[in-house]
Amino acid sequence: MIGIGVIGYGYWGPNLVRNFAETPEARMVAVSDLRHERLALVGQRYPGVQTTKDYRELVADPRVDAVAIATPVSTHFEFAMHALRAGKHVLLEKPLAASSEEACRLIEEAERQRVVLMVDHPFVYTTAIRKIQELIASNALGTIYYYDSVRVNLGLFQHDVNVIWDLAVHDLSIIDYVLPWRPRAVSATGMSHVPGKPENIAYLTLFFDSPLMAHIHANWLAPVKVRRTLIGGSRRMIVYDDVEPSEKVKVYDRGLTLNNNAETVYQMLIGYRSGDMWAPHLDMTEALRVLASHFVSAIEDKAPALTDGEAGLRVVRILEAASQSLLERGRPIEIAAANR
Repeated sequence: MIGIGVIGYGYWGPNLVRNFAETPEARMVAVSDLRHERLALVGQRYPGVQTTKDYRELVADPRVDAVAIATPVSTHFEFAMHALRAGKHVLLEKPLAASSEEACRLIEEAERQRVVLMVDHPFVYTTAIRKIQELIASNALGTIYYYDSVRVNLGLFQHDVNVIWDLAVHDLSIIDYVLPWRPRAVSATGMSHVPGKPENIAYLTLFFDSPLMAHIHANWLAPVKVRRTLIGGSRRMIVYDDVEPSEKVKVYDRGLTLNNNAETVYQMLIGYRSGDMWAPHLDMTEALRVLASHFVSAIEDKAPALTDGEAGLRVVRILEAASQSLLERGRPIEIAAANR
């Protein structure tokens, strides 16, 4: 049984603690947070779990085999590196680190220590996204033309990252998982409406070598919560709505057919096809429950994690390029190569 320690019991930490506590192969050992009132909540709900304000005490506990970190991204490197050097397996809340340099150093340390380094890209562990990946991999959609996502809501404002690093990171992790191609460049525009705070609205466009374009709209100032993605292919199209309680994925047998006219190369015939819609059955198991179990399995089986350090690094490199493009008012920025 893998002993788990969680650093950070703010917004995301309670979800991690709950799911690890309910994972049969794991044992919640300790929680660290700087706020006394938060630790008091842990004591009330999990009386057998040790609490401390000093994360170093949690890492030093010999009962702790793995550390899950749910703190602001600016602290990820310090906390994760300390845990890795102590020989602990590490799960980091998204994004993996504040820079690709920090991400590379964490990956290298995990390799030296021969421990698991994994990033919490939660949507990758939903059955909805796994079904979409399966459909794309089986060529059920045909040639992929576009990925178009709207991910907006009112808040939560982050103090150390902008809306790209907070919300768009989800779509970047989904794209990294479901698409067989890596983006080569990104263009980003955005704006801050709160003086002295990071950008709260942004638009990203990802460019690929294939005839594919991905567009992401992220916004902290929307009056409603929208989590809707359109994926268009030559054979079929997908509407993925994460807010939808039951039929989150809908597959439309619709598209267009392009046929060259044999009489002239300058004329193109476009045929539109409209067929049925079907919604695949999806298991409603909480994504974090699947993620927690996968993290423990990766430790026990010494197998690569689905969202390992390399996956986290690829996403961070896109975030860095998008941030640079944001500063340059949307100029497309090449994304650094995958090699370290």
